[in-house]
Amino acid sequence: MDRLISVKTADDILPGYLNTPVQTLFEYHNFRQPFGSYTDSKMLIGMCMDKRIHLNIPDRFAFTIRTGGANLRYSAFNVSYAIAVGGVRCIVLIGHNDCGMVNLYSKKDKIVDGLVEGAGMDPEQSEEHFRNYAPMFEIDSETEFLLSEASRLRRKYPRILVAPLFYHLDDNLLYFIDEG
Repeated sequence: MDRLISVKTADDILPGYLNTPVQTLFEYHNFRQPFGSYTDSKMLIGMCMDKRIHLNIPDRFAFTIRTGGANLRYSAFNVSYAIAVGGVRCIVLIGHNDCGMVNLYSKKDKIVDGLVEGAGMDPEQSEEHFRNYAPMFEIDSETEFLLSEASRLRRKYPRILVAPLFYHLDDNLLYFIDEG
C-alpha cells in the first residue's frame, strides 16, 4: 500500500491526467462534485466485481466492465468494441485492497466445496473447473497486477489513456498508484 498516492484535492491530480476523464472521475468520486449530464461516454472503467466497491459517478459517464481483480484479459473484444464503436478514449482500471482473486489457491477447498453445494456440480467437475480457471484469474498483488494490466493495455491500444487506480475499502476513496 506504500505505492498509493492520495487524491484529496484537485492539486493532487497527477499532471498526465489533468483535463481528462480521469480528473473528472476523481472530482465525482473523491470530491463529491455535482454530477454533469452525459449522452455518451469516453471512458471505460474496468473494475473488480466485488460488491463492496461503489463509484460515485453519474449515469452514462462511463462504460463499465466488472471482473474479478479488474482483470480485462478475457474481455478483450468488449474493450475493443467500446473503443471502436463506443468512442472510448480512456481506460481506468480499479482494483482494491482485500481482493478475493489474490492467492486463489488458498481458497481452493472453499471454492470447490461451494460449487458442489451451491451450484450442484459434482466434486470432480468442480475440482477440474478450479484447476482450469484459477491460473487465469489469480493475482499475486492488487497493485502489481493493476500496473501490469495497465502496461499491457497501453501496448495493445497505444492511443488510449490508461490509468491504474486503487479503491481503498477503508475510506472508499480512489488513489493513484505510483508507477515509478
